[in-house]
Amino acid sequence: MNKQRAVEIADSPVMANVTFQGTNVYIQHVNEDETARIYPLGQPEQEQNVPLDSLIEQ
Repeated sequence: MNKQRAVEIADSPVMANVTFQGTNVYIQHVNEDETARIYPLGQPEQEQNVPLDSLIEQ
């Protein structure tokens, strides 16, 4: 996923269908270093930073 689209999704009040390694995730924040802070839907305690290119918009 490109950085601009990830920022749009993170800033949007509408939930987008984004996956990381086959799991639906919520993008909390996009970092300057081309990573994003995400967590699996319903599991906010499992936050992690991942490369933007590992995120897929369905």
